[in-house]
Amino acid sequence: MAEEKKRKTSVAEFVNQVRTEAGKIVWPTREETVRTAIFVFIFMVILSLFFLAIDSAFGAVVRGAIGLLQ
Repeated sequence: MAEEKKRKTSVAEFVNQVRTEAGKIVWPTREETVRTAIFVFIFMVILSLFFLAIDSAFGAVVRGAIGLLQ
């Protein structure tokens, strides 16, 4: 089977394709960006507290186990 030859794109055609695709980008509004940033911050705080609790619990278990061994 012979491989198909791909047509090479000229620089001008490539630039036009890039401009066309860039025109399709939909940027979020300022309100959406702020809302998303607040959501991420709140979620980060919740996860930080969760992992602090888990780490503290495991630390207490290990300290207790070490105390039993001595």
